[in-house]
This record gives sequence, structure tokens and C-alpha cells, in this order.
Amino acid sequence: MLNRIRLLVPAFVFFFGASFVLAQQPSGDKAAEKPAEKPKEEKKAPEDKSVMTKHSVRIGGQEVKYTATAGTMVLKLEDGTPKANIFYVAYIKDDVADTSKRPITFAFNGGPGAGSLWLHVGALGPRRVEMGDAGNLLPPPYKFVDNESSILDVTDIVFIDPVTTGYSRPAPGEADKQFHGVQEDVQSVGDFIRLWATRNQRWGSPKFLAGESYGTTRAAGLSGYMQQRYGMYLNGIILISSILNFQTAEFDTGNDLPYMLFLPTYTAIAWYHKKLPGDLQGDLQKAIAESKAFAIGEYQDALTAGDALPAARRAEIAQKLSRLTGLSADYIDRANLRIEIQRFDKELMKSERRTVGRLDGRFTGIDADSAGSEPDYDPSLAAIVGPYTASINEYVRGELKFESDLPYEFLTGRVRPWNYAPYENRYVNVAETLRRAMTQNSFLKVFVGKGYYDLATPFFAAEYTFDHLGLDPTLRSHLSGGYYEAGHMMYVHPASLAKLKKDLAGFIQASVPK
Repeated sequence: MLNRIRLLVPAFVFFFGASFVLAQQPSGDKAAEKPAEKPKEEKKAPEDKSVMTKHSVRIGGQEVKYTATAGTMVLKLEDGTPKANIFYVAYIKDDVADTSKRPITFAFNGGPGAGSLWLHVGALGPRRVEMGDAGNLLPPPYKFVDNESSILDVTDIVFIDPVTTGYSRPAPGEADKQFHGVQEDVQSVGDFIRLWATRNQRWGSPKFLAGESYGTTRAAGLSGYMQQRYGMYLNGIILISSILNFQTAEFDTGNDLPYMLFLPTYTAIAWYHKKLPGDLQGDLQKAIAESKAFAIGEYQDALTAGDALPAARRAEIAQKLSRLTGLSADYIDRANLRIEIQRFDKELMKSERRTVGRLDGRFTGIDADSAGSEPDYDPSLAAIVGPYTASINEYVRGELKFESDLPYEFLTGRVRPWNYAPYENRYVNVAETLRRAMTQNSFLKVFVGKGYYDLATPFFAAEYTFDHLGLDPTLRSHLSGGYYEAGHMMYVHPASLAKLKKDLAGFIQASVPK
């Protein structure tokens, strides 16, 4: 119903506006006496705008001096027609003898519709928000501190807000829908990367992409686009909370794959909240190992059998699922052995009148009705929106000196509808694009970061995707990654942030030619 209302509202506004104009239109001689209307002023074409500031930060005990450039860059057609105004923040380390040889990382978030603030002031940038963590959140107003886990000591960084996110917007007169789609998004972000690298003489630098969530979908798409369109070969791609094959995450009728691939994350979250039996509760890795083996073994067989599964075997599977999820066998049986995310989040802690988070299962929330079938909201998203949005708005205008009266779009629905061509009537799957890029550029390496408590992009689904990449055995060693005891934004967990920095620094250094 909500989607239908969104479609009807513009039509209603147009109809009402037209009626008002006709009602006010003078008739006869009075109409002739009406003074001629002034011609409408043409909207001013967007122009590049940037502000440079000098800073320093301590990373790993060492002082790193850097220049920050916050600005907008206008994307144009070859005839000079403005198409979009892209907001970015670039961090370049000072005192580098040959900047063209220093690694450069282009970073963005996902959604689609998310600005780059999450990776920017949460994980990779030189400054980060201090918000606390699950069970120990800090109240507003929030503090901004140096990020000792920034990757700025090993690579320069450019944070990109795709069109309609952050402060990025279409040029006046340009339809925003031309940027809102799987291919359209890749093209506009890729065009920005080419233009920025050209203007800043960074074609000679080792180049990396870093994306989170749908940003990993974008990064995989860019791996092919940059090679094929511009001949720009990358050294590495960092995928944080990866989703390349959407079949692994869509709970559609007839698609049993997500039920298997989400199970180990259910187990991990149940372990965190102490809902597993004693023999599993003592060791997270033991619990996960048993869950993974069951998921692709007995559970897969049971789901494949469907209605032909014998009653006794069905009861046995329900009991084993109960052991691995903390949910009752009766509830699992009534759910037809298939537990969707919302049901798990609502049911796991129902006796305590609490729900668990989708982005991060460590966070808990309170619903108006504890007997419902799905949570009222995602408590993990609610916990981070306030700190991150307040910080990015304060930081950009305060420390970076970039001024804009536009609202910073941190996670907008304005990118809907999203064009999924050429994947209509099938699941989006950009894994093949990444495989081709890695095959044609045999030096390209990929890092995959996975959170144990992430129900948006589960770690076992990422494992499944990369185990089915079809990559030649000689290139398998180019895949690496890390696991973190946190969720989708694993960097909100201090220990995971420190581990992520160590893992990424090692990956970047190993991917740069000696």
C-alpha cells in the first residue's frame, strides 16, 4: 500500500495545481490587460567547488600529516553538458616524494541510497565518531576523535557519495532516475573515479576500491567497468559485508538457499545472547562449525525433500534447528522449518520482551507489542543513525570547511525505484563480473570482511558466493578476508575495528608491487 501511495501523490499534486491555475485565470479584457510575465531565470549550471584544509592524526603511534579536500565535481558529457554534481572528500598524505606511486583507495557505502559517511567516519577515515557499542552506547551530543585505526597511513582515500546520496545531486534539469540503477550507478561512480584520477595525476598509483553492503555490488561492477571502459586496472578490492549474488539473501517462495546460508548467523547471535545449549555455549567457533555442517548437510537435504520429508525426520530436523537457533522446535515446525530474518529477530528474545538487530544481532530493542511476528524497527540501525549523521554534518562544515545547505542524505529512499536491468526476472549476481575482472587482470586481489552477527549480508552467504565464483585454481590465492565478532558495520565494535585495520593494511601492502 505504501508504494501505491507514493505513486499517487505526484499525480494528486499535479491535478490540484492545474485546477488552481485555471480557477485564477482572468477572462476577457482583464486577461489582455495582464502584464507580460517575466521570463524565468535559467538555473545556474553547477560548478566544481572544493575546500582544502591541513590536519594531522596519530595512527599506530605515528603522526600522519595530511591534506583534506572536501568538494563537488561536476560530471559532464563530452560536449560540456553538466549531468551530475558529485560530493567527495579526499585525504592525501603530506610529505610524499612521489604521490603518483602511493596507493589510492576509492571508498563508498551501499543501500542503494547510502552516503559514504559510514565507512568515512566509522572505519577508514582519519576521524571517527565515538558512540560506544552494544550495551554501552553513549548519549548525544557525540564526540569526534582521531581514528587510530584509519588506513590513511598506508593509502590515500577518496570517499564518494553517489548521485542523490550525501550532497551529490543531478545537475539542474537532469532526471535523477538516469543514475539510479545497477548499471547507471556503476557508470556514474566509475566516471567520477576516472575524472578524479586524471585531474590529480593518479593513474600511476596502485588503485583500490572499498565498498560496504550494496557498495560491494557496486565495487564488483566497477571492477569490470573500469577495465573495459577506461582500461583502468585495479590492484585490489575491499568488500565489507559483501552481497554479490542476491539469491543468497532473498527469502522468496521456492528459494531455499537463504535458509541454509543464514543459519550459522542465527547460531552466532543465539550464542551471543546465551540461548544455545551448554555444550555449544562455551565456544562460538564450535557452535558455528556445527551449524555450517548441518546447514549444507542434513538441513539442505530436508529443504530439498520439501513435502516429501517423512514426519519423523521433520521432527528430528526441527529439534536440531532448535538446538542451533535457540528457538523452540514447535515454533520451527509451525514455520515449516524455514525461519526468515524478521521472525528470528522477533522470536529469539520474546520471553524478555526484546528484539534483536538485523544489521547487528548484538543490539536489542523494545517493541510496542512483544507478541507480533516481526520487529517494529531495527535496533542496531537506530543505535548508529544519530551518532553518524550528527557527526558528518558537524565535521564537514566545521573541520573540513565545506558549506552546503542541502540535507546530507545518509540513507535515502529517493533512489527508488532502482533499475535492476539487465537482471529483470532474475537475481542480481555480479560475481561473474568480478571473476572476469580477476581473470583478465591476474594481479587483482580481493579482500572480504565478514561479521558473525550480520543478518543483512551473512558471512556464510559470502563464503558460498566466493566458493562458487568459478575462479581458476591458480587465482584462488588472490582471495582473502577476515571475520569479526560484530555485525554489518563491524567497526562499531572497537576490537573489530582494530582487527579490520590490521587486516586491511596487510592486504593493501601485499597487493602493491614491490
